Amino acid sequence: MKGILGRKIGMTQVFTESGKLIPVTVVEVEPNIVTQIKTKENDGYEAIQLGFDTKREKLATKANAGHAAKAKTTPKRFYREIKGVDINDYTLGQEVTVELFEPGEIIDVTGTTKGKGFQGVIKRHGQSRGPMGHGSHYHRRPGSMGTMRPMRVFKGKALPGHMGTLTVTIQNLMVVDVDKENNVILVSGNIPGPKKGLVIIKTAVKNPKKIETENLVSYVKEEVKEEVEPATLATEEVVTEETTKEEN
Repeated sequence: MKGILGRKIGMTQVFTESGKLIPVTVVEVEPNIVTQIKTKENDGYEAIQLGFDTKREKLATKANAGHAAKAKTTPKRFYREIKGVDINDYTLGQEVTVELFEPGEIIDVTGTTKGKGFQGVIKRHGQSRGPMGHGSHYHRRPGSMGTMRPMRVFKGKALPGHMGTLTVTIQNLMVVDVDKENNVILVSGNIPGPKKGLVIIKTAVKNPKKIETENLVSYVKEEVKEEVEPATLATEEVVTEETTKEEN
């Protein structure tokens, strides 16, 4: 098990050399810092705590600044734990970069969904509306609350309420590409959360394997310089000299 924290940038698409189109989500992953290592002796379980997204010391609390100082780093905006890792492979203050993952690995991505505010049962639960004629008094209401006998509403009844801002994990996604220069990971498909939202990338729990991936098409234009052989240069100089003599 391994994991890293990142920030969702948006979606785009890439093409393989065989012409296959793959929709991907771009996740910006700045170097994470190991801010704490938890052991069974001290905490009862083994895990590492990663700090992500540096913020100004002026905005950090004393507790945050003191916690980051133990790892000899600056205060971070987000702290998350990654369980199931081998704590012997990590040291306090170590940097974890995008090189942790490779193209073809199967991962699980966790994020917080977009907030929709207070919504009715049609948008929140997908219920059907009633007749929209003038004589109908039932349009977008939730309908029956249940049977008469209990004289109460059962728990779990689909009713209007707050929608969104839930912690959701999408499993068995694939790492399409890793851009080490720009600290970016391309993940196949979509992931939960708005743009610039925090996401956690971990090794897949149900399917932790690696798939052979095709090479992606690169649109970077390479500058091609024409090399001229010395022999051709010499012949061109001779021709130019002869022509100038003839003209004179």
